[in-house]
Amino acid sequence: MKKFNYLLTAITIGAMSMVGCDPVEDINDQLEANEAGISDVFNYTLTEDDYKEVLELDFATFNSVDDAKSLVPLVLKNNFPVLGNGSLATVTYDLYAPVSTERSLIVYTVSTADYDAYPETERFDNFDDEDQIYTFLDDKFPDVANRTLVSLTYKFYNGSAQTLNNGFLRVNGEWQFALGLTNDEYTMVGQGFANFNTKDEALRKLPIYLLDKFKYEDVAINDVKSTTYKVYTTDVSDIDGDGSVTDSATYSFIANFIFDGSSWDVYNNALPMTLQFGNDAGEWIPDNTIAYTLTVADYVFIGGELSSEFPAQTASMLRFNNLDRRSGNDAFWSDDLIYRALDLLFNKLDANAEEGQKYAVTLDIYNGANTTETFFIIKTNGSWVKQ
Repeated sequence: MKKFNYLLTAITIGAMSMVGCDPVEDINDQLEANEAGISDVFNYTLTEDDYKEVLELDFATFNSVDDAKSLVPLVLKNNFPVLGNGSLATVTYDLYAPVSTERSLIVYTVSTADYDAYPETERFDNFDDEDQIYTFLDDKFPDVANRTLVSLTYKFYNGSAQTLNNGFLRVNGEWQFALGLTNDEYTMVGQGFANFNTKDEALRKLPIYLLDKFKYEDVAINDVKSTTYKVYTTDVSDIDGDGSVTDSATYSFIANFIFDGSSWDVYNNALPMTLQFGNDAGEWIPDNTIAYTLTVADYVFIGGELSSEFPAQTASMLRFNNLDRRSGNDAFWSDDLIYRALDLLFNKLDANAEEGQKYAVTLDIYNGANTTETFFIIKTNGSWVKQ
């Protein structure tokens, strides 16, 4: 089965669906005349000005996907007024998706008495199952305030007993795990003690630590990891709740990081999301169009289906792996013939597509020069026809 990729092409105002002796000159002429109707396939990332200037929002995020669906068209219409029917835009925007951090802190080391209070842990004085940790936390800290961070030091058996320090944040009645560093890992990231010297140092080194920590795991783009880290600092915010803002000690904090496919970055509660929009008679609407570029195998299939009826066209196509678009030439492929060929092809490639599914199909063509052209089709009454 062929893999169909949703549109991820770079933005170029060179319209794929236009053909002329000098496409760039044609486009510039239309731009100068401010003529609508130029068709393009591109991707676009919203800027801060798009949110705050064009949409007049207070923050550079949307609160929901529905907000994005209704507001992104306004940005596209404002920024690309000359783009018309058939244009496709894959738009990346930021969705407000907050991940909590600490408001208060409890530092606790599990004692022998704590282990001995449970039949599952009393023999070896360690945990060996994550559920045991959460049971202990529920019993030990049943009434902590929302967003209380418990910096917990404990022994955990996984082949051998290890001493770990991880964070557990209470959020709306549930415990959320935040990965901490072991003493050896603090040494590995260049620290002389089991803490960072400043928060800035932690935020600089933790992305490197996470990249190494999860280098053998299948981490998806936009995965968010919560970490807990220790800093020796003055408790100016009284995070430990002792009433003093002048005491200096080692305190624990939470930082969240998001994976972009190659590195970890500080997560600022904005999740990158993507939606596709199509231009329908001048209006941008959420769109399900799939971009597809014909392969050599596709040309071979089309040639096999149409060679007896259109020998000149198919022979040229199979020889050069493109369609001759020079009107009057014996091998000329008309629009009608191309749409007929695409109907045959997509009944093979995507026979089970639902009614209304759309494709933007890019073909290699020759019109005096080797270039490409994009045709837009939609499944209607079981056939693939021109949009």
